[in-house]
Amino acid sequence: MNQIRALLQRVFGLVKHHMGTDQFGNKYYYVPQQKTWTGQTIRSKRLIEAVNPKENEYEVGDIPSEWEAWIRGRRKDPPTIEEILHNEEYRRVIKIHAHEVQQKEEIRKEKEYKEGLVAQPVQTQVKGHASATYFGKDKLSPEPTSTSNAFQPGGWLPPGNSSKKK
Repeated sequence: MNQIRALLQRVFGLVKHHMGTDQFGNKYYYVPQQKTWTGQTIRSKRLIEAVNPKENEYEVGDIPSEWEAWIRGRRKDPPTIEEILHNEEYRRVIKIHAHEVQQKEEIRKEKEYKEGLVAQPVQTQVKGHASATYFGKDKLSPEPTSTSNAFQPGGWLPPGNSSKKK
């Protein structure tokens, strides 16, 4: 068997073992440590053959977290489909519970506001940046605030240097 593997490796390159396929169709492979025909050792790798091979179309979540942990070497054995489905159901239940808790918290806050137990947060509306000429003003002025039309070269000197110029 090892002789056949070595022959296949010399003829076709690296030998890879299919470890599984996820629900999206991505295929996962394990490439054991191998020696090339030149005697160079290639360390073992874990690879993914993505359904959508274009890098710019790949999004986070296209690989199940269980398979990602296997690819990165954080787990020894590849996940089973049962494990992935169980974890997806668990995450779905957690999201439902989190949404329920958030709704209860909003109802509790609203009740406390109405009863006067807690002051409602003050909402400040900032209009523009502090360095802007219209900061703190309700309406923008149609009049120009720039001095660019009245600018004269050499008309301004830094403070403290005016005595040197005289």
